[in-house]
Amino acid sequence: EQFYELRMAPPDVHVPVAPAEQEALESWLAERSGRKVRIIVPQRGEKRGLVDLANRNAELAYQQRFNQAAAAQYEALNTLQAVLSLPTLPRRIECFDISTIQGSETVASMVVCEDGRMKRSDYRKFRIRGQGSAAAVAPGAQSLVSGPDDFAAMEEVVRRRYRKMLEEGGPFPDLILIDGGKGQLTAAYTALEDLGLANLVAVGIAKKEELLFTRDHESPIALAVNDPALLLLQQIRDEAHRFAVTFHRKARSMRDLHSALDDVPGVGPRRRRTLLRKFGSLAGVRRATREELAATVGRKVADAVLAFFASQT
Repeated sequence: EQFYELRMAPPDVHVPVAPAEQEALESWLAERSGRKVRIIVPQRGEKRGLVDLANRNAELAYQQRFNQAAAAQYEALNTLQAVLSLPTLPRRIECFDISTIQGSETVASMVVCEDGRMKRSDYRKFRIRGQGSAAAVAPGAQSLVSGPDDFAAMEEVVRRRYRKMLEEGGPFPDLILIDGGKGQLTAAYTALEDLGLANLVAVGIAKKEELLFTRDHESPIALAVNDPALLLLQQIRDEAHRFAVTFHRKARSMRDLHSALDDVPGVGPRRRRTLLRKFGSLAGVRRATREELAATVGRKVADAVLAFFASQT
């Protein structure tokens, strides 16, 4: 449809496999072309050979485009290596972001970029416990990271991540990207130095100004707005922010649901999770009908949930 949107279709269109809704597509092509159009799947002969040739050309075009994208990604990595004086190409980049909204629960995200492409299977999320040196607490004690203390939160999440990597034997990143400026970068290096990993290279990227902060440069590094290295770092930073905010919303929804349904008979942790997965939030549970609730947690619990909400009005 895209190809023939602005073109007249020939009487016969040869394809490798029959498309879905072939008759409807033939009618649409005929209407646009003002004549009958047939979609044919040739099985042998010259026409089949032409279809196979078109397939091979499409594969080559895709591969060429993929190779061009890969070349652009490696250009960005090479620029990063030069600008930051890295000993090796930063093929694996791990990026950290902290999310705290209106003083509520603080969470963090870590996303991974390998060879210029995001590797979602290696993403990690963290609930901040308050274990940085600026906010150390005893095991099981209440978190001291509260409000806008992003520095302590950053120190904690970097410490937890790379302590685990030490225990597991890696893999360690070629570059650590911190969402923030000099303060967040210093917090990250505090954790790395305590773990004996001061040899790892970290860089901070500040929002708005989009400046790069490093340990070895007194002044921030300013790259051109269209520099491929900066564009790659922005892409990674924005993905870390998106992942952190998404996790934060889910954490808040679970917390709100937990506190609201604590007193409902029959609703424990497992059913709270079930309700959240099904309805998305406390507001979604509140809007649910008796039939919807009963299908999710049974009629007895559904009635208890409805009675609870009725008592709140």
